[in-house]
Amino acid sequence: MKTQVVPAPVPDSAAATPGTFQSLSAAERLARRGLRGLLALQAVRTVLRLGFAATAAMAAGRLVMGETVDPWLVAGMIGMLATACLAGFAAERVQASAENAVSTRLRALAGERLGKMPARQLQSLSTGALIVSMQRHPESIAALVVGHRAATAMMAAGPLLAAIALCFVSWQAALLVICLTPVMILFFALVGNAIRRRADAQERAFGRLAGQFADRVRTLPTILANHATASEEAKLGRRLEGYAGETIGLLRIAFANAGIIDFFASLSIAILAIFLGLGHLKLATIPGFSNLELWQSLFILMIAPEYFAPFRRFSEQYHAKAEGLAAAAALDRLLDAAPVTACPLPVLDRLRLTLPAHGLVAIVGPSGSGKSTLLRRLAGLEPGAMPAPGTRLLAAEEIAWVSTDAYVPEGTLAEAISWNGGALDRSRLEHAARAIGLLDDALLPGGLDARLDKGGANLSGGQRLRIAVARAQLSGRTVLADEPTAKLDRATAEAVRRMLIGISGARLVVVATHDRDLAAAADLVVDLTRDDTVEVAA
Repeated sequence: MKTQVVPAPVPDSAAATPGTFQSLSAAERLARRGLRGLLALQAVRTVLRLGFAATAAMAAGRLVMGETVDPWLVAGMIGMLATACLAGFAAERVQASAENAVSTRLRALAGERLGKMPARQLQSLSTGALIVSMQRHPESIAALVVGHRAATAMMAAGPLLAAIALCFVSWQAALLVICLTPVMILFFALVGNAIRRRADAQERAFGRLAGQFADRVRTLPTILANHATASEEAKLGRRLEGYAGETIGLLRIAFANAGIIDFFASLSIAILAIFLGLGHLKLATIPGFSNLELWQSLFILMIAPEYFAPFRRFSEQYHAKAEGLAAAAALDRLLDAAPVTACPLPVLDRLRLTLPAHGLVAIVGPSGSGKSTLLRRLAGLEPGAMPAPGTRLLAAEEIAWVSTDAYVPEGTLAEAISWNGGALDRSRLEHAARAIGLLDDALLPGGLDARLDKGGANLSGGQRLRIAVARAQLSGRTVLADEPTAKLDRATAEAVRRMLIGISGARLVVVATHDRDLAAAADLVVDLTRDDTVEVAA
């Protein structure tokens, strides 16, 4: 019979759209606890190093002047040095652990986000960009929110503590080193933009390299068949050289930044040494630098490097900030990409279709008419108006999906067939595998014990499809099959037809197919056309 399609309610797609993915905000929340512990240890280390500098200066000054060095002074100096080293070691361990925890959890959140994506959108993502985002980006973001944030906080606290310590001996010396601070901050601001631009360029270059490499791995058989190995190798080489150039450019700026910090630190220490030397030699009277005891001068010279050390550590972490921000932006763009919509198919949005409780339903029609789209809507894999409002929705039930891209776990053939199906008797597994021709496949030696690579990498599309059919036969669920007999030889296609028809005797089986023999065996045929009518033949 010919049925005129009528309007059906269209669900609010906006309501089903998840919120934006903000990787940087999520990472900052995850890093709070570890960051607090890291900052506490770094602050303790700074205080201990300042204490060591004070005791070492006093001991050295007394030793040079021929005075007695008290044992408690030596013991205190060695104790504070050892404790500072232990605090530094603990801080490094805490930082590594915190960054690992943040990157691991962020990677899990990104995986959850990918799991919620519609199938069409997930398939549209670049394989290379996806690999980079799941492996590289979480680590770069973790280094930003832990290592760089800690360096930023200590750049404020460390110099402040050192300046306070200097004030106990000479506030003029403290003022001198403080006066050089605005110059370094100005330099950070000037260099920051250049580092960010380089980091963005490096991230784009790496994404292009990863994408091209993943594409060439996927098409390697075609490349080998066309003897195009040399040309493709040259293309990858150019991509690699571009990425290496961007990386060297970023490191060059980072090293220059660290060199400038060392220059200012050395300059300040040299000025302090000159002023202190002139004061001790009585060649000049400089307030705050004359009439000091030797240990006080040594203390000033030992504290000055501690004042500039946090700036140097911050400069070493500055490229981590640029890389982390670029990684966060790239990860957010990937996970917040606009949904990929299928070509408008009004006939599907207005279709009313009542599905039986069991039997074989065949969805037929020319390519592009919406067969696979309708099947994905029935499975809840793609948003859109659901057929037959008010009737039984397949998306609310357990569904066995059959296609050439069905999931295959690593392990044995038996484990692949029984995946997600609970404990199954081996005799049932053998019966299902033999009925679909898997036990007679010469490329799967070992029967049910044949080893399968991760993701079914050593399987053909037909083998993967037959595993999905056998799994569906044993699952007891409603079966949705997308082109189950396409690209199969005659004998294998006939075995698939027999099994699907056998399943339909007790359960509902819905197939999207061009197979005329399979459609002829259907209890209900939905013939999609490009006009405003749909043929539904029982």
